[in-house]
Amino acid sequence: MDHRPRRSALYVPASNPRAVDKARGLDCDIVILDLEDAVAPQSKVDARLAAAQAVRAGGFGGREVMVRCNGLDTPWGAEDLALVASAAPDAVLIPKVRSPADIAAYDAALADAPPFLAIWAMIETPPVVFALESVAACRQGGRLAGFCLGLNDLALATGARQTPGRPAFQAVLTLTVTAGRAHGLALLDGVFTDLDDPVGLADECAQGAVFGFDGKSLIHPAQIAICNQAFSPDPERLAHAKAVVEAFDDPANAGVGALRVGGQMVERLHLTQARRLVAQTAAIKARAGTPA
Repeated sequence: MDHRPRRSALYVPASNPRAVDKARGLDCDIVILDLEDAVAPQSKVDARLAAAQAVRAGGFGGREVMVRCNGLDTPWGAEDLALVASAAPDAVLIPKVRSPADIAAYDAALADAPPFLAIWAMIETPPVVFALESVAACRQGGRLAGFCLGLNDLALATGARQTPGRPAFQAVLTLTVTAGRAHGLALLDGVFTDLDDPVGLADECAQGAVFGFDGKSLIHPAQIAICNQAFSPDPERLAHAKAVVEAFDDPANAGVGALRVGGQMVERLHLTQARRLVAQTAAIKARAGTPA
């Protein structure tokens, strides 16, 4: 199982070289070089070239590097995909997915790309909400590796409002996580656009963590620390997870299906969760260069 930390995914306009260079030293887990929403039409071609150059130059350390391309149905999409694939980032983030046919089209377009190059799909159109399970199933035999929620576009398309607690979108949050987990996908919650409301950001990060997302996409470096904290295991949960692992690893408990740990009854399904939490924490520390 892939335990790479994905607590914070920062969108960076590929057309802004200073922002791209700064991203190499930020504490985000993922850098998303954006060719789509953050880039004006007249700058699309230059941004494409800059993204490929940045990927080839490297210097992002342990951070995953994704490139959000323009859609294949736009004047820039096919060339975006071809050039970015040759540069070989960790993943291509594809916008405006509507159905499994879209995933298949990108898979076909990336047929000659390196095997490790993954596809992440933006969940931001009304049709995809009704096709989440079948889209997630494209992971089998294909490059699909993750979902990234895009509630701004979904709100625009539906007329629903993004208010505190996101009541209009809670069904989408649940369906996205459930469909994604059914097929082993990684999951990123959508952006929080109010840069002057750190409390609101913290609340929304906490909500995303409760729903089961691995992390959150961000639009400003100032949001990274809040996001990383929200999606990192807290000390109490980590201590309990380690105690669960230790208890089940004790030879005296071999073959036991349930145990009492710290006043709680835990079963082997909790052991799976505990091992995952411990592994995620180790991966976070490894990326930060601190001892596990």
